[in-house]
Parts: sequence; C-alpha cells; structure tokens
Amino acid sequence: MIFTELKIIDITKDMITTEPYPGDPQPELSVFSSISAGDSCNMAKLSATLHAGTHADAPLHFINNGSTINNVPLEKFIGECCVIEVDEPMITGSVVDRCFPKYEKRVLIKSGEKAFFEKTGAEAAAYLGYELIGIDSNSIGSPADQKNPHRAILGEGIAVLENLDLSSVKPGKYFLAALPLKIQGVEASPVRAVLLDGYLFWSN
Repeated sequence: MIFTELKIIDITKDMITTEPYPGDPQPELSVFSSISAGDSCNMAKLSATLHAGTHADAPLHFINNGSTINNVPLEKFIGECCVIEVDEPMITGSVVDRCFPKYEKRVLIKSGEKAFFEKTGAEAAAYLGYELIGIDSNSIGSPADQKNPHRAILGEGIAVLENLDLSSVKPGKYFLAALPLKIQGVEASPVRAVLLDGYLFWSN
C-alpha cells in the first residue's frame, strides 16, 4: 500500500549545461545513431568527468585506497534531511557551531552557490556525525584548499553531494533521494537528486 501527499522537488543540475569545475573538461554529448538519418533508433554517447553536474564523492576522491562509490552504503543517500541556509562564503568552525543542526543525519547547504568549507569548518561538521553533507556550490572545498575539507569529511565516512540546485528550496526538513550510479572502482558518480516535501507512507 502506498499513500502519498507530497511534492517532488528536483535539486539536480544538468550534466551538460552546468559549468564544469575550473580545469575539468567540458562534457560532450554526441549522437551516433539517428532515426532521421535512416538508423533504426536514436542513440547518444556522453563524454564527461564523474563530477559533472550534480554528483556524489566517495572517499577515494581524496583518500588513497578509500572506499569507491559503489561501496558507499546507499542508505546514506536516502532518508530525512535538513536544508539550511548559510550566508558566509567560507564555512568555518564557528559557522558550523552557529548554523548547523546538531541531531540530523543529513544536511544540505543552501548558499547561492557561493559557500565552501574551510578546514576547521569541515572538521567541525564531521564531528557532528552526519551521514551525508550536500552543498549547492561546485565543491565542498574552496579553490584555495580542496584537499583538507574533503579529507576531513570523507575520512569520517560521510557521503558528499556537490552542485545541488537548492535555488527554489526553503530551509527545513525533507526526504532526500540521491542515488549514485553503480560504477565499480571509481571516486564519484552523477546522481539524480530529489527532495520529497510532504507525507509518504509505504508498506507491503
């Protein structure tokens, strides 16, 4: 039995049109089979990094021999979450102490795509024991320091979502679903991230 009274909010950025992280190659989409050209079906291929658009990072991204994306438990990417709004461009330890919820499993950070974690902020957030941290910026780390924030968070087994589209989302509680693709041995994966706003009940 399924009973729903909810709204589905797509918080995913497009893989092709979203500006890639500086230095990353631009994703490319090409058609190699076209009905209009006389082929029996339409087929396209994609060339992109695994960090294009909205994506999940695994520990392997910044930790040698860390877990790959196919080994990150799926439970981290599904469940209740809390969307918070942060005005400061740099998330320090004091910002975490002041703005971050203390008893949530998953937190998504809305910042107008302008906020990044500083090392002490990442360490403070990791200390809170989250299962997942997501952000609307293109990375949790700043251009000046990618390594330390990623290591502080990923090193504690916290799943990471980057490049979320939270522009139309109000701060508050939601149900998150943002599953990575099953790709063995790699450090990241694109996701289709959605928030469910409302009531959901399901049982056999």
